[in-house]
Amino acid sequence: MKNKALLIAMLAFSTLVAGCNTMHGAGQDIERGGEKIQNAADRNK
Repeated sequence: MKNKALLIAMLAFSTLVAGCNTMHGAGQDIERGGEKIQNAADRNK
């Protein structure tokens, strides 16, 4: 029973950590996209 609870806790923690890394990467991608749009707008003033 103890091992099962530990396994569930470890799986939940790893899912949480992976989700944070995924969101961090998505945030960086969105930021780069915004910078490219801003640069294109600045060039076409």
